[in-house]
Amino acid sequence: MTRKRRRLVTIGVCGAVLAVALGLVLWAMRGTIVFFRSPSEVAQAAVAPGVRFRLGGLVQEGSVSRGPNETVSFTITDTAAAVPVRYRGLLPDLFREGQGVVTEGVLEPGGVFRADTVLAKHDETYMPREVADALKAQGHWQEGGRKGGQEAGKTGEAAPRTASGTGPATR
Repeated sequence: MTRKRRRLVTIGVCGAVLAVALGLVLWAMRGTIVFFRSPSEVAQAAVAPGVRFRLGGLVQEGSVSRGPNETVSFTITDTAAAVPVRYRGLLPDLFREGQGVVTEGVLEPGGVFRADTVLAKHDETYMPREVADALKAQGHWQEGGRKGGQEAGKTGEAAPRTASGTGPATR
């Protein structure tokens, strides 16, 4: 066997070993890979019932209702579409209406998303790119803590002074 032929055989064997290793890794991970979907994608019937995925968006105002045995129902929206969610368990401390969340679970045949994990986001900085893009397109995005050209919590006016004029007023 010539030197060139040995080199080609070695490269071929290494390629085959790498392909088998990659195949085994993908086969082992097939149950743990979870894709992210927005409420708009779910509303367009892009997800079949029973498929596990992550659903992210904002908790719709006025949609949270608590039931018995730590059961909570709420609606996740990206302002274009909304998906009802049912979750049983304790919610994170940061969970509230109007706040960004990511849930993981399955879509039931009736169109209700049954979540087994709820992650509440601190702010839009940590929101998945797809949800952030949808919110930007509809004017609901707070880029860098700003909304409508003003910093959150600031109006650009000087803080009111106390009667002595030496410091900020307390309320």
